Amino acid sequence: MADPTYDRKEQFQQIQSGLLPGEQIIAVYDAIGAGTGFIGLTDRRVVIQDRSFVGKRYAITSIPYAKITSVSVVSNKSWGGSFFSTGAIAIHVGTHTYEVEFRGAQKSHHVHNVILHHIS
Repeated sequence: MADPTYDRKEQFQQIQSGLLPGEQIIAVYDAIGAGTGFIGLTDRRVVIQDRSFVGKRYAITSIPYAKITSVSVVSNKSWGGSFFSTGAIAIHVGTHTYEVEFRGAQKSHHVHNVILHHIS
């Protein structure tokens, strides 16, 4: 497996500290916007840091790929442009949707493709 990609070393280390035996990190990307701190992709699951809890609390949520029903590209533009012209995705898990926005469309494209690969 190729070396993992990441934006911030401390986020990478936080994901690394919670790995299961034999689990490998694919990428860890910093997220922008309210609520989400970062997203990590491993060969077994998606890990999202959710900072939307009251009282400056946050949660690290692990989502096994088998529980993800779909992944979407989120845009406020028409489909006239490029498919990945935006830097946001939505991960659908049952009735809950996690929306993650990135700095740059390449990161959303990579996250989308990794998740799609694991759920198809």
